[in-house]
Amino acid sequence: MNIKHITLATLFLIPAAYAADKMPMDSMPMDHKGMDMQMDHQNMDMPMGQKPAGQTATAAGTIKKMDMEKGTVTIAHGPVKALGWPSMTMGFKAKPDQLRTLKEGDQVEFEFSSKGMDSTITRIEKQ
Repeated sequence: MNIKHITLATLFLIPAAYAADKMPMDSMPMDHKGMDMQMDHQNMDMPMGQKPAGQTATAAGTIKKMDMEKGTVTIAHGPVKALGWPSMTMGFKAKPDQLRTLKEGDQVEFEFSSKGMDSTITRIEKQ
């Protein structure tokens, strides 16, 4: 095949590809065979636009950094089995009164609520 044939074939295929890309999804058949259809029954009756409640979990770790003005604490924590998280260092939102008696390097056990990428400490104790 030479370059003319390739160019000509491309020119004929572009409109077909564009039309297929613009086809409405409701006209496309859906085959649900073999799909694992697990439903989150807790959030089935949630009004549109409302975010699901966060998940609560506990962990243990070491305080790496605290910022009382911003209300954040960075903790290197172990695995969080309840959320399927590995060990990592991450920031959490916290109220200044939760952090007053703590300092960098303290070993802590804490409970937190996680909503997507936002995690907020609900309880924290020095070990």
